[in-house]
Amino acid sequence: MNAIPVILYIVDDDPDVRRALARLLRSAGYTTRSFGSAGEFLVSGEARLSAGCIILDLAMPGLNGLELQEHLTASGCHRPIIFLTGNGDISKSVRAMKAGAVNFLTKPVDDRELLEAVEEALEVDASERALWSSRHSVSERLGTLTPRERQVFEKVVSGRLNKQIAAELGIVEKTIKVHRARMMRKMNAASIVELVHLASLVGVDTWPVSPEPDSGTGSNIRTEPEPEHSNC
Repeated sequence: MNAIPVILYIVDDDPDVRRALARLLRSAGYTTRSFGSAGEFLVSGEARLSAGCIILDLAMPGLNGLELQEHLTASGCHRPIIFLTGNGDISKSVRAMKAGAVNFLTKPVDDRELLEAVEEALEVDASERALWSSRHSVSERLGTLTPRERQVFEKVVSGRLNKQIAAELGIVEKTIKVHRARMMRKMNAASIVELVHLASLVGVDTWPVSPEPDSGTGSNIRTEPEPEHSNC
């Protein structure tokens, strides 16, 4: 499988700044794309197709840098942003950082400072992509569970014992153990600790779990057919 291309997007209304930044970044081995306005960048839709970061001028005619940041966030594009500004506006820098910017640099930008900011932004992007990949993988595994296995999964990660789950679902503990074993196999979890971690990645409520006894049943339970051929 081909790796996703890493591209640094330069969005600045000053053509001299765009050329200077592109020249510096390309000399450092990076691939760049330049845009003269926030609107032009949005229309291109390129940031969704690659890894990398955005080097974004704060003050531009029309849509400014902060407004572009808001548009990207609202559309689900969370590419790391390095803001550039000519006046070092503290209030705007705070606003940008709170909204997820990884750095805020004042023009004229020091070459080394920019390259260090780019390295940091790319690390953030790689980390976020890895997290997204992990969450996507867990979601796919959750999708393979039967409705009954999903019930057992949610109760196990919330700290329920087998006998408690059996009582709450109204089935025998032996059947719970079968569902639980299949659920653990489908989730590719070797332990309850690992299962809880997987659940936390996709936002399923979890609770510290204790070692579970091998036996014990709840009251008012019914016998459910062994799930060898169950559609649960």
